[in-house]
Amino acid sequence: MNTEKIIQTMKYDKKVIENKINSKVLGGHTIYSQWPLIGGEASGFLHKDKIIKKNFVKEGDTLILTKPIGNQAIMAAYRLQKNNPDLLKAFSKKEINDSIDLAVEYMTMPLQNVVQAIHSYDDVSFVHSMTDVSGFGLAGHLREMLQNSNLSANIKKVPIFKLAKELAYEFGYKFDECEMPETAGGMLLSVDHEYSEDFSKRLDNEFHVSNWIVGEIDNINEPKHVRISKDVEYVEITEI
Repeated sequence: MNTEKIIQTMKYDKKVIENKINSKVLGGHTIYSQWPLIGGEASGFLHKDKIIKKNFVKEGDTLILTKPIGNQAIMAAYRLQKNNPDLLKAFSKKEINDSIDLAVEYMTMPLQNVVQAIHSYDDVSFVHSMTDVSGFGLAGHLREMLQNSNLSANIKKVPIFKLAKELAYEFGYKFDECEMPETAGGMLLSVDHEYSEDFSKRLDNEFHVSNWIVGEIDNINEPKHVRISKDVEYVEITEI
């Protein structure tokens, strides 16, 4: 691809991103690489009383997740399809492609609607803690949320992409521990249990954000411990 074509592509991508987040993308640097790379920094202004921390939880909180997990295992299959397809002989090519398409659709879905749903309430203090799920996986980021408390957490339900479990076992990801890394994962929120049902419905019905109640904050195990319930329910997601 020549330099002029690269610049045109970058301008197009910039516009797409701006339209997605309803904001401006400023500045930038160019490097040459065989892989597309995008990095950035977000700056903004906010009121102190609107800040939601990522490491503050209360006993009895409900845990809500806004995207399925398992996209790294799905993307590993995507890479193997191109570089070493023989390693995927045990899997249906159509099912893999369907899961790849769904994972990409979720990964490219902005989290802006989650924030808008929160601020549709006059008082946002019912959301005690919030973080995105990325490199440390669901359990890893949940441990981050517990780090300033003497509380523990119990994961009871996990939404997963179709084939994520089988591919995770095949590739050695820590599926059973909920420690698979994610790319552009969902928001994990620790919400006052009295508001959780209303908030979950508002996310879904008014802001079109898929979400699942995945567990709760308790005081049963040692502090900062995340346990996966013996009866954990894995919900296979096949569509938005």
